[in-house]
Amino acid sequence: MVAYTHKELTQLFRGLESDTVERKRSWESQIDIRKNVCAFANDLPGNQIPGVIFVGVDGDGTCAHVPVDDQLLRNLSEITSDGAILPLPSLTVQRLVIDGGEVAVVIVQPSQEAPLHYNGRVWVRVGQTVQLANPDEERRLSERNRTSERSHDLRPSDAEISDLDLHYIETTYIPAAVAMDVLRQIRRPLNHQLQTLRLAYRDRPTRGAMLAFGQNPQYWTPGAQVQFLRFQGDTTRTPVVLHKVVGGQMQQIVREVDRLIRINIAVSSDFPSGPEEVRKADYPSAAIEQVAHNAIMHRSYDRSHTPVRIHWFSDRVVIQSPGGLYGDVTPANINTGVTSYRNPLIAEIMFHLGFAQRFGLGLQVARDAMEANGNPSMEFNFAPTFVNVTLRSAR
Repeated sequence: MVAYTHKELTQLFRGLESDTVERKRSWESQIDIRKNVCAFANDLPGNQIPGVIFVGVDGDGTCAHVPVDDQLLRNLSEITSDGAILPLPSLTVQRLVIDGGEVAVVIVQPSQEAPLHYNGRVWVRVGQTVQLANPDEERRLSERNRTSERSHDLRPSDAEISDLDLHYIETTYIPAAVAMDVLRQIRRPLNHQLQTLRLAYRDRPTRGAMLAFGQNPQYWTPGAQVQFLRFQGDTTRTPVVLHKVVGGQMQQIVREVDRLIRINIAVSSDFPSGPEEVRKADYPSAAIEQVAHNAIMHRSYDRSHTPVRIHWFSDRVVIQSPGGLYGDVTPANINTGVTSYRNPLIAEIMFHLGFAQRFGLGLQVARDAMEANGNPSMEFNFAPTFVNVTLRSAR
């Protein structure tokens, strides 16, 4: 990751706008800011250096003296969490004093996962302007990355394009991932659309595409399943009352897991202060669903054929995700929203299919739901080959 010194940023600030520098007066230009983040990450010119967006600058290049407060910095930082730009861009945000005034600086790293889309459109930087990429430019971005630098889910599989569920991709996934006005344009060949959405690398489907949309995903990735076990008591030595191995395409797995979670939640009734009934669940479904979705999204698919495991005991639910913590996530910061994506394509697919609303907030949603329902705090157990999350009953 390339970093700039204060001196280099000052020089860029005082220079002209270019294919690596953009200026905006305030967060009111957030749509243009997001387009530029997308364009800088796509790095169409191939500069291989970060793009810089200065926020708090007037048209004449001087400080606008707008408040560069914590709210502005938070708004800029959250560009990476709301799913509007996918794959997720890598950027840093900082406050800087230049020529006696404060500006916010957004530094966007060129992505190894281009093309990135903002609201389903591919934006690129051409000189001082940001514009929609044409099909040739999208193809250039798709073919630029070397296979060896890609995550497991972005590498080509041994399958054929015909091994994908192309009908589902065309009728359901592409309309969810690509803006309608782009779809209404001159129809692009399906293979080109697959490459642009990183579902194919040249003439082969990617491994993530096979996991999500393969006609037989478990043939190509053994263990890409969820094992659901409900025990009668509080240990694995007690009788099993429900056992199901959930397979199929990713959306089928997630929907069936959500169904199993909901039918296994117990709801009790009480009348604490009169005739009005108060119903209370032993678990909030949202909490278990979020943890289960995280396990499916972040698990290791290349080094383990072990399924995600959901063990439901009489007093707790334990969800095990194969593969240890990844990237920048550590036991110390896992509760702070730090997220690294072992499977960026799978994360993107789950977002477009509606199984993730914001990035990096799944565990926080689960924690909030547990607290609101009166459950104890979630417990984590980390090992080199797995991550366990335990959710205890409110009873």
